[in-house]
Amino acid sequence: MITFGGLVAAVAIMFGVVAVGSILPVLPTGAAVSATAVLGAHYSPLAVPVVIAVGGLGAYLGDAVTFAICRAGGEALTRRLRLLRTEWKLAETVRERLRRRPVSALLVSRLVPGGRIPVLLAAAIVGLSWRTFIVSNVAAALLWSATYSAIGLLSRNVFPQPWQGVVCAIVIVLVAGQVASWVEKKRTKKASAEVTP
Repeated sequence: MITFGGLVAAVAIMFGVVAVGSILPVLPTGAAVSATAVLGAHYSPLAVPVVIAVGGLGAYLGDAVTFAICRAGGEALTRRLRLLRTEWKLAETVRERLRRRPVSALLVSRLVPGGRIPVLLAAAIVGLSWRTFIVSNVAAALLWSATYSAIGLLSRNVFPQPWQGVVCAIVIVLVAGQVASWVEKKRTKKASAEVTP
């Protein structure tokens, strides 16, 4: 049985994992949201929107710090970190996407493993304004949190015990992340092979 205090502790831990993991991408942020959504749903269905909101807030704050770092570091930071391996044609494509549909660009970057920081960096380099970032990233962070909460809730419906749903949600998120990463590597390798004669 999940207690109120246990749920509050789980939500606080999730917030910390998501906020820090959004700055230093070494923590499983999606798995943290999914697992906490499972615990919240076992406590009360009314706890799920709180999990989504707190997960979104953690993601938003982490993204804001990352965006600020990227804006402060600029192109020099990208060169030091060797993040600009392709020519500025890519940046021009990203710039247009960020100008036309900043919410969808930020959301897709959040859902693709390893895609968020390069897009935030590109947004900083191409001059996405703070105002556009602040407004656009609210929706992206909340949609990201809702997506990972839904993954957790789907696993909860299969398993009667909260710990089983938590384990399943974590496994699903980690496997999906690995598969997406593998597909992205294959696609990048194929694209570079087509460019190289």
